[in-house]
Amino acid sequence: MLRFTTGLATLSLALALTACGKSEAGPSTPAPAAAPAAPAAPEGTGASAGNAAPDFTLGDLDGKSVTLSSFRGKTVVLEWFNPDCPFVKAQHTEGPLATLGKELTAKGIVWLSINSGAPGKQGTGVERNKAAVGEYAMANPILLDEDGAVGRLYQAKTTPHMVVIAPDGTLAYLGAIDNAPLGKIPESGFVNHVNEALADLDAKRAVRVPQTKGYGCSVKYL
Repeated sequence: MLRFTTGLATLSLALALTACGKSEAGPSTPAPAAAPAAPAAPEGTGASAGNAAPDFTLGDLDGKSVTLSSFRGKTVVLEWFNPDCPFVKAQHTEGPLATLGKELTAKGIVWLSINSGAPGKQGTGVERNKAAVGEYAMANPILLDEDGAVGRLYQAKTTPHMVVIAPDGTLAYLGAIDNAPLGKIPESGFVNHVNEALADLDAKRAVRVPQTKGYGCSVKYL
């Protein structure tokens, strides 16, 4: 359940945009300067709903290789991660990401956090991310994508950026975790986009909202 104090959300949003170098606005906020667009994926492997999820292999924080296609037959959630991004901090302490990864992992869903920041940039490096596992009580692997190849393949522009992959390997959802940047809930009410996509998959129906506009800090690519 969302535990943000919404009365402070507008001020927090302004401070966070300054702290993390700005990025795409949430659906209920005026759009600040957009994060730099990631290069398009190669033709035929575009990261858009309904397409096959591009395969990749990345190392985790212990140097173990993790390959996406090894999870075929399972639902997979990808989370683009930067432990020092204010939006990520808020999500992992007071927002849905504080518990969602652990809850879904316990249900057999594969959850992979990916840090596509270049070495030396905000929130990067093995030691910083190992510390973040404890800070945020994360139960899932963090994978390092230091050259940004996987982030660009999935056109990840912000942290957090969420991707839901169906058991058959198709992209079911891409975009924001929810519609409430830093707890600023729109008048229409709170929506957790990832939960909704997973519910649609579980009910064997088409995902009703397969793509949304992300918000957060810009991914710190090379």
